[in-house]
Amino acid sequence: MDWFKKKKGIQAVEKKPLPDGLWIKCDNCGEIIYRNQLQNKMNVCPKCDYHFRVNSREYIGYLFDEDSFKEFNAHIAPGDPLKFKDRKRYSDRLKDAQKSTGLLDAVVTGFATVGGQRVVGAVMDFTFIGGSMGSVVGEKIARAIDESRRERIPLIVVSASGGARMMESALSLMQLAKTSAKLAQLHDEKIPFISILTDPTTGGTTASFAMLGDIHIAEPDALIGFAGQRVIKQTIGQDLPPGFQRAEFQKKHGFVDLIVHRQDMRETVAKILKILWPAENKITTSAENKG
Repeated sequence: MDWFKKKKGIQAVEKKPLPDGLWIKCDNCGEIIYRNQLQNKMNVCPKCDYHFRVNSREYIGYLFDEDSFKEFNAHIAPGDPLKFKDRKRYSDRLKDAQKSTGLLDAVVTGFATVGGQRVVGAVMDFTFIGGSMGSVVGEKIARAIDESRRERIPLIVVSASGGARMMESALSLMQLAKTSAKLAQLHDEKIPFISILTDPTTGGTTASFAMLGDIHIAEPDALIGFAGQRVIKQTIGQDLPPGFQRAEFQKKHGFVDLIVHRQDMRETVAKILKILWPAENKITTSAENKG
């Protein structure tokens, strides 16, 4: 029959390649997700609720009221006082990270509102050298705490960090003491500090400001801990329990107060602020005009 035969002149349709980055695979369940759909879900997998890591600018948009974030101390840039070099010069690492992220260092600080309530916010960025805490990160968080005290408004810090920045050696470790001392002053003045722990929050960041909040809120399944699991296992010589260092394990053992889905974070924080910082404590100022 003719209809079984291939007709002359008919050519196979050339397949057009799909644009790169149109789809993304979930690291948890393997689901292939349309990137626009993922972004509309605040970078949370629609199938398994896996929370993808996001940069500081994205998280600022998720947590704070729209267009309310007014950055301060954006000009503070890191140096290389130790002239550190391993496989690559630290100064070159900084330049590469600054070029790829558009940031000077791994934290963004500013005034903002959550549910209409004024706050000071500090949001770390894991895409900048693993969110590591060096001199600039410690200084910017310390200054954010000072602004919180000066304006008498609550402090919110979103942590996403691999720990202290080894390329700055003892200078990075000094930031643990500095930020902890500043938070002690904030505590003495009874101004609330809400610590939000995202994946991952580890090392020196966990050992300092991240675990010194009045309220600790974690995203689901976030990695939270100090030393790595392999180091701990080698030190104590025992197998670690399932889910060790994950948010759910930390909540069960009292290190985390709440586990909150990213899509519910702004509403939850707003409710907490109304409880911890009622209207009679609020003082209207013009500090947002500061650069």
